[in-house]
Amino acid sequence: MRDGHRLGRRFGWLWAAYGTSALGTWLAFGAFPLIAVQVLHAGPAEVAALSAVGAAVGAAVAVPLGPWVEFRRKRPVLIAADLVRFAALLTIPAAFALGVLTFVQLLLVSVVVAAADITFRAASGAYLKTLLPGEHLLVANARLESTTWTTTIVGPPLGGAAIAILGPVATVVADAVSYLLSALGVRAAGGGEPRPARREPARMRAGDLLDGWRHILADAALRPLFLNTALFNGLLMAADALLAVLMLGRLGFTSWQYGLAFAVPAIGGLLGARLARPLVTRFGQHRVLVVTGTLRAVWPVGLAFVGPGTGGLLLVMGVELGLIFCCGVFNPVSATYRLERTPNDRITRTLSAWSVTTKASTALLTAAWGALGALLGPRTAIGLAGVLVLATPLLLPRRAAAALPEPVPAPHA
Repeated sequence: MRDGHRLGRRFGWLWAAYGTSALGTWLAFGAFPLIAVQVLHAGPAEVAALSAVGAAVGAAVAVPLGPWVEFRRKRPVLIAADLVRFAALLTIPAAFALGVLTFVQLLLVSVVVAAADITFRAASGAYLKTLLPGEHLLVANARLESTTWTTTIVGPPLGGAAIAILGPVATVVADAVSYLLSALGVRAAGGGEPRPARREPARMRAGDLLDGWRHILADAALRPLFLNTALFNGLLMAADALLAVLMLGRLGFTSWQYGLAFAVPAIGGLLGARLARPLVTRFGQHRVLVVTGTLRAVWPVGLAFVGPGTGGLLLVMGVELGLIFCCGVFNPVSATYRLERTPNDRITRTLSAWSVTTKASTALLTAAWGALGALLGPRTAIGLAGVLVLATPLLLPRRAAAALPEPVPAPHA
């Protein structure tokens, strides 16, 4: 691709590393709950804890890592995060082979992987900004978004087949290997990296943990986008969890039909990511951000009306197609907007705070909606989440923000 050639060899390696680890993640999608149920005979409460507690505790563990990573070169951090995930995941098949696998180990591994995920995402955003000039950031983010949706289409069906033939532990091995390959890809990117500015004092202070949130909340452009993202993502994931209960339980859909309902609409995300840059070029960043951020909010309420049979399956696929298409455009534009609004010496802390808040709010809302689903029924709770999502566009930035002045680039090592 012409744009991909302009982004250079180093971004190409980073892109390949991202794609490899994303494919591994989707191959192993749902592996932990399946291992908990099929191997460890865990109950519903334990499975819910595995998703919610693992993500929440992992987010808490990642909080002090943001300030620590900020003042270090990012490529070694990316490699280390990949290797940590590789080692942590590999303990599961090892323990399974030895017959000593426990639920506590699954929970601990999910915490380690969640913390490493947040650290990797924060460091990769800062690293990306050192690789490319500002005018290429949207192209890069759109390419990464396209890769996300491509692996979403391909990964779950392949992972499902592998689980059916080899069992869920096999996909965990594939996920672990993908992180090793990702680390090798990041290492192969090579090249120099600007030395992070040294701070005084050298020892991390307690207040440094809050610097990312301070920057977000003090910026009139980032603050509403931050609140919008946390609320939208949390409500959407909470509704999706209940949709699984509704479709696989009361409505009688099979597991392959449920997987198909989300895999096929991911094509919309791929298309949306491809259109992000042309739309921004024609209509401007702020307008695309607000319009797609508003349009993505109108779809989730439709999930409350899903019924049994082919008609219900087509309804879910149609709603998800529209939702994912809007997200495919919105996400790379939002990611670029965030990078542009954040000075180089605060990127890691800002992105870390963003990810921590998003994961924590998702865990909290998922738990809350689980209780609502038990009290009111899954369909009513899904509808309530959809109605609340309709209000999230009120939190989008009202007007285009003035660009921040570009700092003088730091010399390469």
